[in-house]
Amino acid sequence: MGHAHAPRRGSLGFSPRVRARSQKPKYRSWAELGDQPRIQGFVGFKAGMSHIIMIDDRPKSNTEGMEISVPVTIVETPVMKVAGIRVYNDSPYGKKVIAEAWTNDFNKQLSKLIKAPKNGYKTEDELAKMEEFIKSGVVADLRVMVFTETDGVTGIPKKVPELMENRIGGGDMAKRFEFAKSLLGKQVGIKDVFAPGELVDVSAITKGKGTKGPVTRWGVAMQKRKHARTGKKRHIGNLGPWNPHRVRWQVPQLGQTGFHQRTEYNKRIIKFGDIGQDITPAGGFSNYGVVRNEYILLKGSIPGPVKRMIRIRPAVRPKDSPKQAPEILYTSKLSKQGCRR
Repeated sequence: MGHAHAPRRGSLGFSPRVRARSQKPKYRSWAELGDQPRIQGFVGFKAGMSHIIMIDDRPKSNTEGMEISVPVTIVETPVMKVAGIRVYNDSPYGKKVIAEAWTNDFNKQLSKLIKAPKNGYKTEDELAKMEEFIKSGVVADLRVMVFTETDGVTGIPKKVPELMENRIGGGDMAKRFEFAKSLLGKQVGIKDVFAPGELVDVSAITKGKGTKGPVTRWGVAMQKRKHARTGKKRHIGNLGPWNPHRVRWQVPQLGQTGFHQRTEYNKRIIKFGDIGQDITPAGGFSNYGVVRNEYILLKGSIPGPVKRMIRIRPAVRPKDSPKQAPEILYTSKLSKQGCRR
């Protein structure tokens, strides 16, 4: 009797497929930069998608030098503020925090997230302690704690900011520390971190789908012919062999689908913008509204629904790509609500 052979359906690389703990993506790896220190990350909020007409600047492309239509994602990027500095050392169990310094310039928004001491932080003492650690060579990593000022973002009705760590990369540890001290308590914009045309990695929590069956969740084949006559088509044929007497975790079954952290690599920054009217379509973005802060255009699509927090970092495995921004001839501002005007 014939027996069809095929690779397994669905990837086990993302198991267990459970809901993310937070809507805030987390990074566990960072790119190694050059000699100049800089912040290796930024935060934005997905506003929607559009398309542009640009000159193809990819060398050896079939359409090199010609006009092409490119889909883009608009990400609103309000300024971040550096609230603290944190240094780590290496231990047998991973990196451990050995010192941290916080700014005393707490604004009203951050006070809703963190309660500062009554007498304030001893910032200068902590910075001096960090400097001693750096001179002794025990510091393995240096990061800054930043938070997003979301009160000016129309589509994100959030009063409590998002606090996260971003690594300082480039140069030696002394240069990174001086760079971090110069940023403590100050605002940082998207143009201070990235450049037009640069390749970045984009992480977000995908759109949640709830509980789905094995066909949707894993892509297994539906039952055919006589098996479908039983009234059950969208299920797997069996749960495994007689022995061992248990169901293995590799068996595709129903469960949570979506709301997972996903990272897409090598997304090109097409453009920076300051004026939201230049990109906001007629009637605003669906389910988002009007862009009122700085924004960037990323080539292609990115994970997550609109309003979702997006974390951006320098590409950890960049490919060959033009280093400068492309020439944009037209940016679509047609309404995304069905009205073509």
